[in-house]
Amino acid sequence: DVSKALDSIGVKASDEKMNGGEAEAMDVDKDDEPIELDLDSLTFRDGSHTMSNKKCVLPDKSWRAMKKGYEEVHVPAVRSVLPKDEKLVPIAGLPEWSHAAFEGVEKLNRVQSKMCDVALKTSENLLLCAPTGAGKTNVAMLSILNVLGQYRKAPKAENDMDVDDEDDRSSNFDLKSFKIVYVAPMKALVQEVVKNFSHRLKDYGVVVRELSGDASLTRQQISETQMIVTTPEKWDIVTRQGEGRAFTQLVKLVIVDEIHLLHDDRGPVLESIVARVIRQVETTAEPVRLVGLSATLPNYADVATFLRVKPDKGMFFFDHSFRPVPLQMQYIGITERNAFKRFQLQNEICYEKALGQRRNGNQMLIFVHSRAETGKTAKAIRDLAVENDELSYFVREGTATQEILREETAGVKNADLKDVLQFGFAIHHAGMAREDRELVEDLFADRHIAVLCTTATLAWGVNLPAHAVIIKGTQIYDPSKGRWAELSPLDVLQMLGRAGRPQYDSEGEGIIMTQHSELQYYLSLTNLQLPVESQMVKTLPDHLNAEIVLGTVQTIAEAAEWLSYTFLYIRMLQNPSLYGIPNAEQTMKEDPTLRRRRLDLVHSAACLLEKSHLVRYDRKSGALQPTPLGRVSSQFYISHPSMAVYSRLMRQNMSDIELLRLFSLSGEFAHITVREEEKLELAKLSGKVPIPVKESPSEPSAKVNMLLQAYISRLKLDGFALVSDMAFIQQSAARLMRALFEIALRRNWAGLAKLTLRFSNTVAQRIWWSQCPLRQFNNVPEVVARKLERKGDIEWDRYIDLTPSDLGELVGVPKMGRVLHKLVHQFPRVDLVAQIQPITRSMLRVVLTITPAFQYDIDVHGYVQLFHVFVEDVNGENILHHEVFSLMSKSMDTEHDLVFTVPILEPMPPAYFIRVISDRWLHSEAVLPISFNNTILPAKFPPPTELLDLQPLSPSVLGEPALVKLFSSFDDFNPIQTQTFHELSKTDRNVLVCAPSGSGKTTCAEFAILRMLTTNPEGKCVYVAPTDDIASPIYDNWRSRFGSILGKGKIVQLTGETAPDLRMVAEGKIIVSTAKQWDMLSRRWRQRRAVQAVSLVIFDELHFLGGEMGPTIEVIISRMRYISSQQQQEEGVTPMRIVGLSASLANAREVGEWMGVPIKSLFNFSPKIRPIPLEISIQTFDQNSYPARLMAMAKPTYNAIVRHSDGKPVIVIVPSRRQAQLTAIDIMAYNESHEGSSFLG
Repeated sequence: DVSKALDSIGVKASDEKMNGGEAEAMDVDKDDEPIELDLDSLTFRDGSHTMSNKKCVLPDKSWRAMKKGYEEVHVPAVRSVLPKDEKLVPIAGLPEWSHAAFEGVEKLNRVQSKMCDVALKTSENLLLCAPTGAGKTNVAMLSILNVLGQYRKAPKAENDMDVDDEDDRSSNFDLKSFKIVYVAPMKALVQEVVKNFSHRLKDYGVVVRELSGDASLTRQQISETQMIVTTPEKWDIVTRQGEGRAFTQLVKLVIVDEIHLLHDDRGPVLESIVARVIRQVETTAEPVRLVGLSATLPNYADVATFLRVKPDKGMFFFDHSFRPVPLQMQYIGITERNAFKRFQLQNEICYEKALGQRRNGNQMLIFVHSRAETGKTAKAIRDLAVENDELSYFVREGTATQEILREETAGVKNADLKDVLQFGFAIHHAGMAREDRELVEDLFADRHIAVLCTTATLAWGVNLPAHAVIIKGTQIYDPSKGRWAELSPLDVLQMLGRAGRPQYDSEGEGIIMTQHSELQYYLSLTNLQLPVESQMVKTLPDHLNAEIVLGTVQTIAEAAEWLSYTFLYIRMLQNPSLYGIPNAEQTMKEDPTLRRRRLDLVHSAACLLEKSHLVRYDRKSGALQPTPLGRVSSQFYISHPSMAVYSRLMRQNMSDIELLRLFSLSGEFAHITVREEEKLELAKLSGKVPIPVKESPSEPSAKVNMLLQAYISRLKLDGFALVSDMAFIQQSAARLMRALFEIALRRNWAGLAKLTLRFSNTVAQRIWWSQCPLRQFNNVPEVVARKLERKGDIEWDRYIDLTPSDLGELVGVPKMGRVLHKLVHQFPRVDLVAQIQPITRSMLRVVLTITPAFQYDIDVHGYVQLFHVFVEDVNGENILHHEVFSLMSKSMDTEHDLVFTVPILEPMPPAYFIRVISDRWLHSEAVLPISFNNTILPAKFPPPTELLDLQPLSPSVLGEPALVKLFSSFDDFNPIQTQTFHELSKTDRNVLVCAPSGSGKTTCAEFAILRMLTTNPEGKCVYVAPTDDIASPIYDNWRSRFGSILGKGKIVQLTGETAPDLRMVAEGKIIVSTAKQWDMLSRRWRQRRAVQAVSLVIFDELHFLGGEMGPTIEVIISRMRYISSQQQQEEGVTPMRIVGLSASLANAREVGEWMGVPIKSLFNFSPKIRPIPLEISIQTFDQNSYPARLMAMAKPTYNAIVRHSDGKPVIVIVPSRRQAQLTAIDIMAYNESHEGSSFLG
């Protein structure tokens, strides 16, 4: 079956690379224009509830029964039959160094034993489909040990294998060379995995850390971590930002847990990250192993293809018979329409089932879907038991259990739990106090509690199995959709996984209560008949935008190729009609790889992105380029509809009322609606929130606005749905505000940037701007904060001057004085001093000195504090410069200098303002005005020398045949050489020639040398270059050319040794030197005749005056000018001539005046005038970290080579030797993956 499935997709078992011959066919033909599709109509309306199977076949011995108000379906447990020859792998049979990971385990179970060899001893990609509780975690552990084995150092001694010393064992592994990523769908699951693996891998020195929504890691922590456990969304953000790419290169193993999540609304995120891994492997040719762990599903072969698993080696499927405890299922489809009767009926069924279990002495878990419902259900069942006088089944009279429950009830805090606990019932949810939750867990584990009503958190976080599990109703309120929606399949399978206790039960019971219309869906789900489908189309534009921003997709053809790596493509091949492909059979015949369809899909997504201003899409060439808005969207995970709203409605001078209204119109909240029963509470709320809401409370945007303000104000809400909506809004609020801040920054809007930064901190801290800044510390009592807020006459800035006793007196609590004084001094403050220097009339250099003026405490401030440095114009409207300043804890006591340039606006304003604002702390702000009252701007630069339209001179103008022969390779001199020829070869004046590189300035110097040789036979010429690298090629060139005229030994290069150098200067005619060497020789020029005899000095690359060599060159030129002036006063001595060569300079006239060059002899040509025209394109990158920035440049470098080189040689200039090697490898890898050939012809 498997091979048939794969063959139908066109993947041979041995074929690793699915789209090998496809790349060359990817160019879009002109007559093959893509069609724009309506992506909305192609999305599955039911999302994760999509059911593509038409009917559901139940196992033998299943039976149905119709009862009053509901139908019941019973499916018997699948019992496993053990083959006689099946052997379990003992842990002792594994390599000795791996035993520490399986502490307390004697042998692997059936599933693990079958997979042991492949998981541990090979690096094949794996897909494991097995029921919950089949021991998938240990398979993950075996694949982790495989990576550890690859990086295990050779043992030092023979007995080294047996060393138990932890330090020794961890030092046996090269822990810096690899990283492992474990992707788990839920935060609760992430924490469980971290706890489990940290304990089991500690002997190997492996550090396991969590990376999820609210647990970010610093760069330092990431570098110290070997195993990162993360949620799909967080890993997507890390890999889609260039910042993370520096360490994603080290990832050698990616484990994706619960990969059947592909069917869920969050599935596209998994598709995106798996596709990214596979493409990285193909591009860099560095293997990354993919391991998928999944519940049992019918189309596992498709998932295996998606993960690039070889069916004969890495694909393992285990059905329900491999469950450690077989599961008998009951499905109850309620037909009752009346809501109140339905609620009663559900409670009666729960009671009936619970009673049945208690008669057999079994415990039971009842899963409900809200916290309030746990208490209601427990009380309803207890009341029915009292009514029917059957309480003794739940807790027997006079037993130890009854006594224990009575005793424990006294200490319980939760009112609902107190009410039911003594009767053998209990509740459990995340809103209870920790002591209550732990008490319930312990009592249930000790079998004192008969029935436990709980929310889904218990299924994910705490492993408390029971004999029977009821899922009471399958609808849960989903704030992202703004309505009640069906539970995700993931939650249902996880809850059913709690049925049956492995050590005690021979079988478990699972009971699902749902609406009758949903019965078919849950029967399909739990009986292996619900194929996993792709939900990618729904969020295709957002994921495509992320790839465009990342630089992996730069044309529409590349986008279509990227789509071929997704699960969507594999499912489209298998079931074309389900995915909206018209005339499926004919289309598949004509286009077996569905290339046209993929082009249509990505074209439609690109058009949507273009409408939202997230990308620039050139339909002619198919090129895709990200915009600043697109980068913000990708970085902050914001949907394109939201970005379109922001782009349309953001204005420069928004008030806080307008900003909150804009926030409430975000696409993320499009599904939030106002229900009839909420209107009254929302109307009350509108009077309590501090910032007025202009819309009517019945408007959804007003509801979002008020709930955000209620969250910040910490107001208590009544309605369950309102609380859920508020939690949903709060999850996105800080992220959306940060995105608005980034957009304001990129548009250089100062007022809005400050307002959005203030609001993002207001949301994060839950403190209003008008409240006391000290509320941002955790240990300030509410009473004290309120008292400080009443003292409005004392400004916040003055608190720093108050003594502890003053502060104590201020709040009327003398004891608090010292604490408040400490907090005031810990509040982040900085002192600013700035020095300004106009570099040109339009450019100002600012040196800003930032001095921290607070007491740093790592517990309060962390290891680093970020500050935003803004330079604003005089009206405070525009940002002229922005950068982020990081204050490290270790450099707290030093002054920090920031050097940056800002433009000087015309006409010159009276002042600018430098504003330094903390990234996380409200009210932490310092402002420094920069006045321009006494600033004197430099004079305007004269225009460059005009290039005259002259007849080009030929070398024959030199007259002497021997001299003409020097330029035998020239037909004519170029325009710059022609224009400067007369001044250099017919006069003895000092000359300065400034022209772009490659303009033939060295030939200009040669004109001056020929003038000296013909007019002054005794003369000597010294050529001075800043470095050896420039001087040596010139020496080699002149020795071969001038040597034929002057004879041997007349062209010399200085060595840096004084005595030999003086001898060479005395004997030589043309002396080639570096600035340092000539500086040493010419210092004692009065005693050195040879130096005085020099009649021509040529200074090359004079633009180095502004660099490190500048002072040396400056000193030499000044010295030569002085020697020349001294020679002018002596009779009969020809003064020294100075010729300067440089790139084009802005202030060439000033340099020329200093060198004694008359205006007529000064040539400063525009940088645009080149013999060969130069086209410059600049591409900027906004990655902050250096390695990440260089990595982000790799693909654009390759693209630039392909676009511009046209098969000719290319030079790539990089910052260091190591980078040269890395860039070369990157370019070769990209070329290999795109062209499949080398750069050699």
